[in-house]
Amino acid sequence: MAKGKLNYRFHNPNSVEATADYILKVFIEANEGKVEKAIQEMAEELPEKENGNLI
Repeated sequence: MAKGKLNYRFHNPNSVEATADYILKVFIEANEGKVEKAIQEMAEELPEKENGNLI
């Protein structure tokens, strides 16, 4: 038996702008931990690069 191709359709009553805003918020929330980790790593490296001098 041959497998048929699946076709999904979603009804979205929101505007394009509202949908894009929602998706952006989901991506930001999903990557929040990675961003915090990257900021922490850069903050730890900054004093070493500046030889203890603040900018």
